[in-house]
Amino acid sequence: MAQLISGKEISAAIRAELKEETARLKEQDVVPGLAVVLVGDDPASKVYVRNKKRACEELGYYSEEHTLPADTTQEQLLELVKRLNGDERIHGILVQLPLPRQIDEQSVIAAIDPDKDVDAFHPVNVGRIMIGDYRFVPCTPAGVIELLERSGVELEGKECVVIGRSNIVGKPMAMLLLHKNATVTICHSRTKDLADVVRRADVVVVAIGRPKFLTGDMLKKGAVVIDVGTSRLPDGKLCGDADFVSCEAVCSQITPVPGGVGPMTITMLMKNTLTAAKMRAGL
Repeated sequence: MAQLISGKEISAAIRAELKEETARLKEQDVVPGLAVVLVGDDPASKVYVRNKKRACEELGYYSEEHTLPADTTQEQLLELVKRLNGDERIHGILVQLPLPRQIDEQSVIAAIDPDKDVDAFHPVNVGRIMIGDYRFVPCTPAGVIELLERSGVELEGKECVVIGRSNIVGKPMAMLLLHKNATVTICHSRTKDLADVVRRADVVVVAIGRPKFLTGDMLKKGAVVIDVGTSRLPDGKLCGDADFVSCEAVCSQITPVPGGVGPMTITMLMKNTLTAAKMRAGL
């Protein structure tokens, strides 16, 4: 039986650390501030934004929520970003994706001050991740690294396979593992003999959005599985990219869905915001 890697427990431990550090910063009159911008009324995005607000309240951060109508123009959104860039109370700016089709996401991301880009999507921060000189890391990959390290998984010298090549998870995930001295392979829809490649891995991170894609017969005995995917099945239950039952029978450690990677994402956003506040204060 595989050991469960609990994102809930590890997230709670990190938040306790952040809360303590925030209290110390407040003694120096530094209050981390996060602004979240939501355009439109996507239900999933609204839930995510609400959870971010709760996390700020829990940790003692200053927070702002800017909810704009779905017909907001790109110029209007860029004007708001410009204003937040210049607001001294705001250390982190997060524009919730996806955006309505009339708005070019890359233009908006590029308009955010790189020192306030707590999602780490700005080209400057992407480049910093590539060369290993980063301040912020995309929240989900950062959360995966915390899960692995705090669960005692040694990465140096290990073979790691990342299934998925998105800019948000797959690519930065591979870079972070590489910076931990792992040997990294990125697999995707065009990978030939994917199962054979995955079967070499000591650690598998699957992030493609296909329910139960990764099965136990694709794994090496004792591998560690990190499941980033979240899909809702016809019966309403949440399901990851890994077939939990068959993978659990083979691997040594595995993240559940829900309760694995999910809780870590907002926690790492909070950590990035704290880092931004310390940078701004010269600490």
